[in-house]
Amino acid sequence: MTYLLLFSVFVVATCGLVYELITGALASYLLGDSVTQFSTIIGTYLFAMGVGSYFSKFFTRNLLNVFIEIEMIIGLIGGFSAAFLFLSYEYVVSFRFILYSVIFIIGCFVGLEIPLLMRILQDRFEFKDLVSKIFTYDYIGALIASISFPLLLVPYLGLVRSSLLFGIFNVAVALVTIIVFKSEIKSEGFLRFKAIATLVLLVVAFGYSEKMVSFLEVQNYRERIVFKKNTAYQKIILTQNAGEMKLFLNGNLQFSSKDEYRYHESLVHVGLSRIEKPKKVLILGGGDGLAAREVLKYPSVQKILLVDLDGQMTQLFKTNPILVDLNKNALNDPKVEVLNEDAFVWVKNNKEFFDFVIVDFPDPSQFALGKLYSKTFYSYLTSTIDANGLIAVQSTSPYIAKNSFQIIVNTLNDVALYTKPYHVYVPSFGEWGYVLAAKAPMDTAETNLALPAGLQFISSEMVPYLFQFSKDLIGDSKDINRLNNQILVRTFEQEWEPFSHHEN
Repeated sequence: MTYLLLFSVFVVATCGLVYELITGALASYLLGDSVTQFSTIIGTYLFAMGVGSYFSKFFTRNLLNVFIEIEMIIGLIGGFSAAFLFLSYEYVVSFRFILYSVIFIIGCFVGLEIPLLMRILQDRFEFKDLVSKIFTYDYIGALIASISFPLLLVPYLGLVRSSLLFGIFNVAVALVTIIVFKSEIKSEGFLRFKAIATLVLLVVAFGYSEKMVSFLEVQNYRERIVFKKNTAYQKIILTQNAGEMKLFLNGNLQFSSKDEYRYHESLVHVGLSRIEKPKKVLILGGGDGLAAREVLKYPSVQKILLVDLDGQMTQLFKTNPILVDLNKNALNDPKVEVLNEDAFVWVKNNKEFFDFVIVDFPDPSQFALGKLYSKTFYSYLTSTIDANGLIAVQSTSPYIAKNSFQIIVNTLNDVALYTKPYHVYVPSFGEWGYVLAAKAPMDTAETNLALPAGLQFISSEMVPYLFQFSKDLIGDSKDINRLNNQILVRTFEQEWEPFSHHEN
């Protein structure tokens, strides 16, 4: 029986850390900047645990009863935390207050667990053995949680179901403790009833979690959801309404089938049409295959190498009939090779030259993405083209985030690349910006471009005008986005904060 309580240390440690990770992941999904969100969530959680540990000294009687009640409270609050926070995001003005309140409450109750268990077990072990055993089980639980969260829980269960599952584990600990130590527990029958009722509530919620998740997602998306998937890297949502398909990654709109051609024609053809008979093209990001679709319109192209981190993303756009129709089966074309690797690492190790490089990453909303806009990454990128090669970089909105856009231009210039920024209007996003970069100066006034036939938006006559910027699209930042400071991410977050569900 004593070792059962020790095993409960392992369970409650795992549950506590999972709630912390779920809250941090959810905050990064909804608020961006994963480093800031995880850092502040962890800090708040640890502080709250300290508060809970301090107040544990005021519990002096019926410690087993107190421990059981705490497990039920944690199971209930932690179990429903993800669902509650997703719902709060849509309807509460001060979401951050709710977010940190939830993690503080969970942390306080988790902070009570270990001190109470140590006092419950103090007469059963010598002090040195007790401390050794308690913290061994505690740290093992933390290890299991940290490994299982990204590899198993998020990809296969998602945040809502994961929190409910571990809520069940917490209440199960309470129920088993009641059964095993019933002779030492006061009001055992009433406690057992409460534990069973709480457990049933969580199990029923887990059983209906898919419907719960669907309801929560309907609150976030106006259109009908036709596909959803949590991968190891992101949450993929596809919606459809009146023939219009939209892709959302982590809640942020990536494209609408209604006007994506404007974005992708501008990304690809403004640069690629300047190269005489291009043969090899590199696409970094672009797992939807839409940029590859545009590149395949050039008969001279013999090879397209697409490097995208998320294999489930590229597989979706290889196999889903609606999406395959949208990208014209580009990812299954024999000219296209798909590598599911980290672009930062791949570009660093690359020894091959390409005629044209397309950089189609999500916006720098967090540090994991900001590194792909850094001086270090761009210095690696220069080795992918020769003296005549060109690079096109998607660079967020110069209207909403003009200083972020300017930082991208500054950073490319800082690695000795000549740059020509340009912009287009995409109805789903508004004014959108790109940067064309090369190792030699470029003439952007040229109208004799080798554009392929059948384009819906881009024409030779209009291209020179894309390089002209009005005053309200010009930022004044002099900053460089270095890997060790990530000034771009902080600037981007400040400029986009008034807006929600932006293109990420």
